[in-house]
Amino acid sequence: MPSTSPSTSPSTSSRKLRRSARRVWLVVHVVASASWLGLTLGLLALGITAAGTGSAVTVEASVRAMKLFADWLLLPVAFLTLVSGLVLALGTQWGLARHRWVYVKFWVTLATATATVFALRPGVNAAVTAVAAGGPLPDAGDVLFGPIVSLSAYVFMTVISILKPWGPTRRGRRLRAAPDSRRPTRAARAPEAV
Repeated sequence: MPSTSPSTSPSTSSRKLRRSARRVWLVVHVVASASWLGLTLGLLALGITAAGTGSAVTVEASVRAMKLFADWLLLPVAFLTLVSGLVLALGTQWGLARHRWVYVKFWVTLATATATVFALRPGVNAAVTAVAAGGPLPDAGDVLFGPIVSLSAYVFMTVISILKPWGPTRRGRRLRAAPDSRRPTRAARAPEAV
């Protein structure tokens, strides 16, 4: 009967994490991912407050808090999420390109981290600069668009992490079909009849 868990090939089995290391990396990944999601919810709440209030003091406080989160917390958490996800993908049976959900999650994580650097942070910085100079919030989109897109991506990645949809990739099917010389065959596992 075929195994329901992903098989390992002889060339990749030596790179697998030990159980204790896998658990540590899994905890790190889940905590970092949840932190990234929580930070994004906080940024969205601050963005909604900045865009929806008429108080210049509240707008300035909101965008300054957003800048603090974006400058000091988002990038380290994004980097930790990406690195821990890569370690888990490469160090476990899931692999990086064996299952579509892992592959999609990697690329969405990379795109979201890149968007944080090149879109979200510059938008927040532009808002802080304008508000600190005594002007109004230049564009509500600067403080709302990034958190909305990020939140959507993180919820999507959480869902696919739980459901694990779409099955194996072409490479994953090929590796699963390849015989594993380190795994004993069914006949070799059967006890000898006396």
